[in-house]
Amino acid sequence: MTPLDDTDRALLREMVRDAGQSAAQLGAAVGLSQPAAWRRIRRLREAGVLAGRRVELDAQALGFGVTVFLGVKLATRGRISLEDFERAVTAIPEVQLVEHVLGLFDYRLRVVARDLADFERVLRRRIMTLPGVGDVEANVLLSEERRPGPI
Repeated sequence: MTPLDDTDRALLREMVRDAGQSAAQLGAAVGLSQPAAWRRIRRLREAGVLAGRRVELDAQALGFGVTVFLGVKLATRGRISLEDFERAVTAIPEVQLVEHVLGLFDYRLRVVARDLADFERVLRRRIMTLPGVGDVEANVLLSEERRPGPI
């Protein structure tokens, strides 16, 4: 674990809020010069604290008005069925996130669709036909609050 001071945490919070800021903007926001901010960012990246760069897409603006979380319980157990399921489910473009979880279900999926009829099509034709799929529970997302996490 990399030791972080208060300035590192403030810098990370700023980057989570808006990752497109320059080192000068980030430095100004946390009370550092541009070179000092850049050095800290480089150190955080080299330490593995900053694990990459992502672009956040607005699903609604792209025409995907429905987000559904699916709990999937596999009908069969065993290493081969897990691998087969994971390989098949990650090939479905509407499936945005695949999480192997412990609990009532084996997997939790985040699925986007244009509307409920489109989601039903994805569910019936793509997800329910995957190898090993047993029970499925759907929860439609009503609203979402994003939090930066424990920084």
